[in-house]
Amino acid sequence: MDENEIQMADIAPAVKKEIHDETEFSEKDARWYTIHTYAGYENAVERNLKQRIESLDMKNKIFEVTVPTEKKIRVKGGKRIIEEEKIYPGYILVRMIVDDDSWFVVRNTPRVTGFVGAGNTPVPMEESEVATLMKRMTAEAPKHRIDLVKDDPIVIADGPFKDLEGKVSEIDEDRGKVKVMVSMFGRETPVELDFLQIRKL
Repeated sequence: MDENEIQMADIAPAVKKEIHDETEFSEKDARWYTIHTYAGYENAVERNLKQRIESLDMKNKIFEVTVPTEKKIRVKGGKRIIEEEKIYPGYILVRMIVDDDSWFVVRNTPRVTGFVGAGNTPVPMEESEVATLMKRMTAEAPKHRIDLVKDDPIVIADGPFKDLEGKVSEIDEDRGKVKVMVSMFGRETPVELDFLQIRKL
């Protein structure tokens, strides 16, 4: 081993350690930023940006890209389904270190209109705001919360009895069901409905 090889052998661990430490520092120092996109293209922007991070080797500066969504209960065709709904349509979140290079990669992704901030300066999200948002994104589908009491007048908004009016007779919050008395064929008839199928008058 000649003198040059000995010197390289001596400094290689130090160089490796310096790069490693810098990478750790960078990720720890990253902040969440809000990116504005064309509405309806949030998922496409997320895919494109992840591809650009990979191809332009920006993984040491841009760490996460996500479209914030939460679970919602919906009634479609009389059936209860759980859907993912965008929390902020037209926006995605990026956890990154902002410098000229990373700013350029994000800003020039197709259908990105810019960072949320003052002028051209991106403003990071508050930590408390991020924590609240992450909690919403990871939460289970919401529990049934029925803002009704017995004898409340309602109108049926979905299903075979749509547009009929009635009064609440029973509420089952555990199952998310409401029993309603509606007038059909000249008499009061009880109908059990999902709470999402009715609207308070």
